[in-house]
Amino acid sequence: MNKTTHFGFKDVSVSEKQGLVKDVFDSVANKYDLMNDVLSFGAHRLWKLYTIKSSNVKAGDRVLDIAGGTGDLAIAFNKITGEKGRVVLSDINSNMLKEGRSNLVNNGVFGVDFVQSNAESLSFESNSFDCVSISFGLRNVTNKDVALKEMYRVLKKGGCLLILEFSKTDSDLLKKFYDFYSFNIMPTIGGLIADDEDSYRYLAESIRKHPDQETLKNMVLDAGFGFCEYHNMSGGIVALHKCIKV
Repeated sequence: MNKTTHFGFKDVSVSEKQGLVKDVFDSVANKYDLMNDVLSFGAHRLWKLYTIKSSNVKAGDRVLDIAGGTGDLAIAFNKITGEKGRVVLSDINSNMLKEGRSNLVNNGVFGVDFVQSNAESLSFESNSFDCVSISFGLRNVTNKDVALKEMYRVLKKGGCLLILEFSKTDSDLLKKFYDFYSFNIMPTIGGLIADDEDSYRYLAESIRKHPDQETLKNMVLDAGFGFCEYHNMSGGIVALHKCIKV
């Protein structure tokens, strides 16, 4: 029997999902930053700024940014780690990596390494990074439990994992507004700006299928991490999980 998983609200075979997600990000790559600004009203920059400030990354550290996309976190980490540190921007999607490389060059940022790698089978040695981050990427991973164990593996003892992701709000009023915005406004804007309603409909659906804050925290602890706490932002629409390998 073929195992199935979700692709948005659809059930698809596990072997099929990775290709479907690839098609989505192939489609949105060249408008990714613009759409993030438009759809979040710029709030994604504040969420990521809080993530950077929560990282405890310092000069000389080694940082891995998984699903790093267009590189905004990698740029920020690179400023902190300096010449003696190392920042790796990893993404499974080659088009997103190209956008990231172009973005860093355009911002005058050099010294960041680009590696195409699957979060479920990271191509890095064990115990090699002081910090691992994944920003709005975990919900697109087929087997999240396997990916979390891989993130645990590549972290040094005492290292920090940062998971920034859309989550669940407890406010009924905010939930009603957010549902209307996600399923009516987001795909329409995606069609107007990126000429792709379907991809942004999937992205809205994928948020609803992602584990809530407590469920994700338990998944992190089950992966081997000794500590995990989360901080809600924008009323719980977004949450940052900070996890430590002890």
